[in-house]
Amino acid sequence: MPPLDWAALAPTVAVAAAGLALLVADLLTPRERREHLAWIPLLGFGAAAVLSARLWGGESRVVAGMLVVDGTACFFYGLFAVIGILAVLISLPYVRREGIQFAEYYVLLTFAVLGMMVMASSADLLMFFLGLETLSVALYVLAGFLRQRVTSNESGLKYLLLGAFSSAFLLYGVAFLYGATGSTNLEAIRAALASRADPGPLPVVGMGLILVGLAFKVATVPFHMWAPDVYEGAPTSVTAFMIAGTKAAAFAGFLRVTAVAGTSLQGAWPEVLWILAALTMGVGNVAAVAQRNLKRMLAYSGIAHAGYLLVALVAGSPLGTAGLLFYLLAYAFMTVGAFAVLIALGRRGEENLTLEAWAGMGYRRPLFALSMAIFMFSLAGLPPTAGFMAKFYVFSAAVEAGYIGLAILGVLCSVVSVFFYLRVVVVMYMQEPAAEPAVVLLSPATALATLLSVAGTLYFGLFPSRAWEVAVRSVEGLAGMGG
Repeated sequence: MPPLDWAALAPTVAVAAAGLALLVADLLTPRERREHLAWIPLLGFGAAAVLSARLWGGESRVVAGMLVVDGTACFFYGLFAVIGILAVLISLPYVRREGIQFAEYYVLLTFAVLGMMVMASSADLLMFFLGLETLSVALYVLAGFLRQRVTSNESGLKYLLLGAFSSAFLLYGVAFLYGATGSTNLEAIRAALASRADPGPLPVVGMGLILVGLAFKVATVPFHMWAPDVYEGAPTSVTAFMIAGTKAAAFAGFLRVTAVAGTSLQGAWPEVLWILAALTMGVGNVAAVAQRNLKRMLAYSGIAHAGYLLVALVAGSPLGTAGLLFYLLAYAFMTVGAFAVLIALGRRGEENLTLEAWAGMGYRRPLFALSMAIFMFSLAGLPPTAGFMAKFYVFSAAVEAGYIGLAILGVLCSVVSVFFYLRVVVVMYMQEPAAEPAVVLLSPATALATLLSVAGTLYFGLFPSRAWEVAVRSVEGLAGMGG
């Protein structure tokens, strides 16, 4: 067994230890006190964030040839920890209200974050697949966690069947790359392909199949059809976690794989991503216009934002990659924040998901309505929010790389998105409610999650320089895979 660098593994070990501690604590804790078990993942994610910050900026380390801990991995570690903390906070009142207050919920959430961290730091395709399946299996169960609801059961089943299908594509792509290069190590694959004048058809097919598998997880067009149904049927707290976390983990995989592809498939790779980005931005925004259900609207919004993130990959430059990291950070705060407000103003069986249910919310719940308005402005890319700066960095990278047409298309799609985002704000402040609103008991955990999300959305919009500097430094040396 090769020696392990435990200092480099510290963030992942902290999350894994939290998951294992949850399993043991569940056996020893009386049922009426299991709500307090949520502190365990919160402590684990907090420890992972601190340990990641301590590792960030140091030299890249490769652990047993399977994991690379570099600036990019540490950035994603911290991002996943933040998403995990916000997800636990919004889950606390939701699982109590919906009667799914089981320790298994937090166990699955914790191991899903562990899978994301493995994906972000994988130096080997087999390790990447292991992280992907750890994440996916946990999400299959979480999507169907509301066992008494048919929609949740349907959500879990659809995600399981289509997720397994996409995983098969990815695994088949790994097999092709192994057949072409004799290795599953990303650095070895990159070196093998770079040494050949003509890589041949096998690497191209293998990369294409891996792209299909990752495109499904990101929900890019035409691999997006599962997303609205799964997101709508899943528990709202799980939907928030899936939209923010899975997207970040999948794009971490995209960065690792494109670092390989950039050496030998530079001619074909940007064109394929260009088409995917254009289709995803267009279809996502146009489909969101017709939605009256906020969860479905945010699902199609997530598809559109996947298109904006692909623009950064198309640019294929350090500026584009840094823009991608900044965008994922901003997107996590504004998306989880929007779902936090949905949870805060809902009741059991009535989650206020229709647009009409938000009529007059600006006067009934002014602080939460203001928070939702800020999140809608940010998702639309309006200043002075983090969403505006994120799109600015991504589109600037595309223009600098010569993809002016794609940047213009992205701006036009953003203009379309303003309609359905601001429609929510108009309904909240300019329409009278149809009926007397029900009394909703607000949770301190949800209020804290909303406050943190608002703070992050405004801070990274008004003062983006520090986060941008961290993103730029995080991608240094990425193409070398830590070597």
